[in-house]
Amino acid sequence: MHTIMMAYYVLYKNSVKNTVLYRIGVFYFLLIMDIIFLRNFRAKTRIGIYPWERKVAQTIQLDLEIALPNKRAAINDCIEDAMDYAQIAQSIHVILAEHNFSLLEALAEHIAQTIMLQYEAPWVKVSVAKLGIVRDVEKIGICIERGIREKIGCNGE
Repeated sequence: MHTIMMAYYVLYKNSVKNTVLYRIGVFYFLLIMDIIFLRNFRAKTRIGIYPWERKVAQTIQLDLEIALPNKRAAINDCIEDAMDYAQIAQSIHVILAEHNFSLLEALAEHIAQTIMLQYEAPWVKVSVAKLGIVRDVEKIGICIERGIREKIGCNGE
């Protein structure tokens, strides 16, 4: 697949505008969806329905996949066209510091909506897990997808 993508990219970059080769390259880039990911993002927050959960901050783990709103960064190789990963992480830290949630579902929804609005992402997948909260279970959590997923993306591996 990577070879095909590079071939279409070469066609796109080296073709005169409005030629058949240029249009094939443009068409290919309209079909693909670029997805960035954040894995094993760990932070402390107060979350839960029980009083003891609301008193002590717990470590949660987040995994995110975020569809890019456009393909300019891939085409131009320009940082100004890329999504700022550190800024996304900072946005999540702000959410965790400023909001209290009873349910992981509500936290995941808030993160998903924030990313889609702030970064104009057409699709986002958010997994949130509590670590070691249930005996004999490493982590428990929720995974949600919001928006429109144009094409199956990579799993980040």
